[in-house]
Amino acid sequence: MQRNAVGGRSGGEEGAGVVAAGPGAGLGAGCGARWVVWRPWVTDVGIAVALTVVSVLLGHERPPHGWRPLNTEGYLLTCAVNLVLVGRRRFPMTVLMVAGAFWILYIADGFWPVVDNSGPFVAFYTVSVRRGATATAVGGAVIAAIWIGAGLDNAQSDMGSVIAQALVIPAILTRFGRHERELGIRNRQLGDLAQQLAEQQEARAEHAVTQERLRIARELHDVVAHHLSVISVQAGLADYVFSSDPPTARTALRTIAETSRETLEEMRSLLQVLRLPPGDGLDPPGDSLRPTPGLARLGDLVERVEAAGVRTEVRLSGVRRALPSGVDLCAYRIVQEALTNVLKHAGPTEVVLAVHYGRDRLTGRITDSGGGVPLPVSAPNLPGGGHGLIGMRERVRLYGGELRAAPLTGGRGFEVHFTIPIGPPLPAPPPPPAPVPAAAPTPAPAEADAPAPATPDPAEPPIAAGRPAG
Repeated sequence: MQRNAVGGRSGGEEGAGVVAAGPGAGLGAGCGARWVVWRPWVTDVGIAVALTVVSVLLGHERPPHGWRPLNTEGYLLTCAVNLVLVGRRRFPMTVLMVAGAFWILYIADGFWPVVDNSGPFVAFYTVSVRRGATATAVGGAVIAAIWIGAGLDNAQSDMGSVIAQALVIPAILTRFGRHERELGIRNRQLGDLAQQLAEQQEARAEHAVTQERLRIARELHDVVAHHLSVISVQAGLADYVFSSDPPTARTALRTIAETSRETLEEMRSLLQVLRLPPGDGLDPPGDSLRPTPGLARLGDLVERVEAAGVRTEVRLSGVRRALPSGVDLCAYRIVQEALTNVLKHAGPTEVVLAVHYGRDRLTGRITDSGGGVPLPVSAPNLPGGGHGLIGMRERVRLYGGELRAAPLTGGRGFEVHFTIPIGPPLPAPPPPPAPVPAAAPTPAPAEADAPAPATPDPAEPPIAAGRPAG
């Protein structure tokens, strides 16, 4: 039996529910699956037995004039007409014809046809649900013909009423059966859509996991390439001047220690996303992710690069403002990768780092003046797998920006230029309104015969308002 993917109906009036299967379902899932298989048969047996009991009880009543009361043969035919409904789902048309044949024998023996009409009617309803229009029309014609024939067999029957019943009852059953059939088709379509939706959700989840892995890989590349390049350069410098310039060697070792600690912190905060979520009892209390770096940390980045022998001039222009975290991290990583490439390929040199905060875009330019005296560090000892420029372009493209990296004119020096769209700056809040000066009180009109007020002496103290000057 075909089962639906959702808890709908599988094409008829019966519904095949979904059984949740998976780890931990165990015995309950197996019992549920067996019940789904046997439930239609149990239902049909219950319907057949119930209709048989009702028909037998109805047959005990006195039939209308012109019909025989039930005897042993009538009871057996009543049971046969109704009990064949057990197979109505699997063989609907066959069950209808068999029930109709027993019904014809029942009527031919002179028994009241109303006693056994429920079985053929249910069989015809099943045909209208599970078969097409042609089979439904044939079944309706069979039911109508048997009903009209029963009316003709009894002279006391009102043929107008008989014919009306023969036409109306199959039509009503056909309408209900067609509605149930359409409902089953819609449920199957909903099941297919639900399955497609589940597959799409699974595909999106896999895509999100892949994108997160790529992001982590890019972050790891940037962190490892930059910090280990600094460590490698400083280690080579310390070894080179260890005997001739001990203070410089100690400074290089301190830079290595600080860079190593920062590398561990960044890698810890980056890889922490791969751990179990908080609240599972495995994370220490108070443990939180470190904020991702951004352009606000350019100073620390420049200090490390300058400690490795690369003199860096930073030029910031435009209205500095908070950037989206993704754009801020992207710009920081591009600058970091560009400075790392300077360390790896140019050695001690001069770099100009220019960042401009435009109205709707962030522009950066990292330019070096060409290679200086190379430090005693071999190229194979430097990290990086040749994915620096590719990673920078992928980052910028992710945010709809552009990146250009090319040697300067004349072949001495290299330049990396990037542009990332950002939103316009927020408008400045309007200045508070100026306080409105209080209006001066209007003096009362002087009486015509009042003397003019005397001019006060500047040497005397001022007279309080409202007091007479006498």
